Amino acid sequence: MSIDASVSRNGVHDDIATRSVHALDVALVGYGEVGRIFGAALVGAGVAAVKAFDILHRDTSWAAAAEARAANDRVVLASDVAGAVADAELIICAVTAAATATAARQIGAVISRDALVLDVNSASPRTKTECADVIDRAGGRYVEAAVMTSVPPYGIAVPMLLGGPHAAALQPVLAKLGFKAEIGSETYGVDSAIKLCRSVVIKGMEALIIESLLGARRYGVEDQVLASLTETFPGLDWETQASYFWRRVVQHGRRRAEEMREAAITIGDAGLTPTMSAASADLQAWVASLRAAGAFASAAGDAQWRELADLIERKT
Repeated sequence: MSIDASVSRNGVHDDIATRSVHALDVALVGYGEVGRIFGAALVGAGVAAVKAFDILHRDTSWAAAAEARAANDRVVLASDVAGAVADAELIICAVTAAATATAARQIGAVISRDALVLDVNSASPRTKTECADVIDRAGGRYVEAAVMTSVPPYGIAVPMLLGGPHAAALQPVLAKLGFKAEIGSETYGVDSAIKLCRSVVIKGMEALIIESLLGARRYGVEDQVLASLTETFPGLDWETQASYFWRRVVQHGRRRAEEMREAAITIGDAGLTPTMSAASADLQAWVASLRAAGAFASAAGDAQWRELADLIERKT
């Protein structure tokens, strides 16, 4: 539904963009890596309150670390979606790609009228459009966001595109809070198509590097492979980049696999066969399964790719 961004459904002037951020109540649905980074930054920006909910709240091992982080950052953890969302004027949804539609339904069931929902999840245009319909029918205002690179190290200033008819109402608010968000398309799904077609390359490169260097390591030719890559692409430090790719996949393989499943849907909905997207998802999921089995338990957070590759060797 297209409406004037400065006017709410009932014709009352929408003044959220002109109000002080100190009067703004914000909710986070999803308190993983992105939710925690955003939560701390929002508190630092001086909003009235930040409440957060995560589906893992009943997992005692997750909850201990999350509660400590939330207390340090002055974020209030809620025990359910309603506890986080009920009074919020801005709701940021930062869950996994597979949980995007479910989270939208949960938010829609308890959202306040005219509340703005910023969906930063890496979901397909089809999924984002369906989420928009759920939120709009519930009386909220859905804003599609396409986060265009990894949130670390940018934090809340990570580049993103805002899509849909309510993007113009939200963008000034986000700017005050420290976001670096640009208005994209007024049509839902367009910005997510940009994001996920890009992901075919970025997440595909991650998958290619892991498969290539894992194979090269087993043959004992990794130095030659990296030297050849450097000669072909001299502007890139392949050793450093490879370790970065490996660490991100080891840490977030499941999330990346879900994103690439959404990328496959995106490519399929364009009438193409998502060969590379599907294959990348399979490799990301394989690494995630190894992590779940404890293969990387001994690895430091700054482990280099050779160490991670050798840990796979021991597990397989």
